[in-house]
Amino acid sequence: MSALSFLKGTHGLLLGAGVVIGSVGVKVLTSDSAKRVYVKAVAAGLRAKSACEDTLESARAEVDDIIAEANCLNETASHLDAQADGDSCEPTPVEA
Repeated sequence: MSALSFLKGTHGLLLGAGVVIGSVGVKVLTSDSAKRVYVKAVAAGLRAKSACEDTLESARAEVDDIIAEANCLNETASHLDAQADGDSCEPTPVEA
């Protein structure tokens, strides 16, 4: 099958349609209105990322508090005499 016979008939029409659709697609994707849509989508993604990071930071703080209290409980369980001295497992407030 030669290249010329390939371009005849249905195959040639499909090839031509593909080239036209590709050219129109490139023009649409690089237009100013499409760029505005891209900017809005990226801005929304950045807002979502920021919200996820805030939630993650809050969860890390809670986990750190839980670990600190668990360590305190373990220390007081192994040192019963320290509990009699009035040590507490409550976290002490940190001044900023």
